[in-house]
Amino acid sequence: MSLQSDVMTALKEAMKSKDKVALEALRAIKSALLLAQTSGSEIAISEAEELKILQKLVKQRKDSAALYTDQNRSDLAEPELAQAKVIAQFLPEQMSAEALEKIIKDIIAQTEAAGMKDMGKVMGMANKQLAGKADGKTISTVVKQLLS
Repeated sequence: MSLQSDVMTALKEAMKSKDKVALEALRAIKSALLLAQTSGSEIAISEAEELKILQKLVKQRKDSAALYTDQNRSDLAEPELAQAKVIAQFLPEQMSAEALEKIIKDIIAQTEAAGMKDMGKVMGMANKQLAGKADGKTISTVVKQLLS
């Protein structure tokens, strides 16, 4: 099944169970997907683009929660984290640190990267290969560790 039909099914379930947090998160997914479809000339968006949209939505919620937590507003941070958890259900399982490090070592070997000056090359390949499987910030951290 496609992501949109999965979201619609989950949206109906959330409406039946009157889960406000899930409803907000699922409506955000639906809105972002519709916006992406109508903004481009393509009729359907690719699976990779859908994953990018979902990752962006999760990142936005986690960033907002971090800001709220810094300001001692746990009443606002908790719903953001709950929404991020609902959205993350539609993402593929994130890679472990060991698996991520192994793949990035292979990419470094392929690109023959020698130091931090080659980080852009490595990050480009890593982001393409690991789209949806790992967070960009995590990928960047591992690449920096391995290249330094």
